[in-house]
Amino acid sequence: MTGSSSRFRIVPRRGSGRAWKIGLACAWLLSLVVVGLVATRLAAPGLQQVREGARQARHEAEQLRRQLEELNQRVVTLERSDQISRAANIELQASLAARDEEIAALRTDVAFYERLVGATSQRKGLSVHSIEFAPEEGGTWRYRAVLTQNLNRGAISQGQMRFTVEGVRDGKLASIGWNELLQRPDAPGQPYSFRYFQELDGSVMLPKDFTPQRVRVLLRGNGGGAEQTFDWKTAGSGGGR
Repeated sequence: MTGSSSRFRIVPRRGSGRAWKIGLACAWLLSLVVVGLVATRLAAPGLQQVREGARQARHEAEQLRRQLEELNQRVVTLERSDQISRAANIELQASLAARDEEIAALRTDVAFYERLVGATSQRKGLSVHSIEFAPEEGGTWRYRAVLTQNLNRGAISQGQMRFTVEGVRDGKLASIGWNELLQRPDAPGQPYSFRYFQELDGSVMLPKDFTPQRVRVLLRGNGGGAEQTFDWKTAGSGGGR
């Protein structure tokens, strides 16, 4: 009996220590999960408030952005409207100034016409009332001549006007004729046709080395002719000779 029992020995299992360690690790992991769940539950109300605050902040930021865009658009519209209003005001002022000049010119023409055809006006045949010059860009001169007649009030005067500019060139007296003034050979005279008065205008070219002093105007037409000389400096004063 003794001999048979001695053949059996108690040998500890090698895997019992490893299983114990695995169990301990699982318990530790489970504790971490439990702690995380508990922490999540405890932090959930505050996290929800943070999320809600962030959502509200984004919503308010979007509203502010839209309001800013609307305000910028209003500013652009108002600036554009102000520019248009200023431009319209400037154009209106220029138009009113031009109308005032036109009205003043018409009043002058009416007064001149009344003096010409009035009952007390002096009867006078075809003549040049005035001629005046103004410089233009490019070296040309713009002229304006006024022709009149009230001797025969029922007749229409028709014909052509030419003029010659007299002055000094290279220290000598010189005359610039109609063809040279227009820079065209055999240039025709400027036609006129009127009952009481007419205004003729155009542009002529004077040589650069020429100093004008007088203007000699020649009219030729069906009602006869006329020739008058005007001082260049006082042209337009009606002081023809």
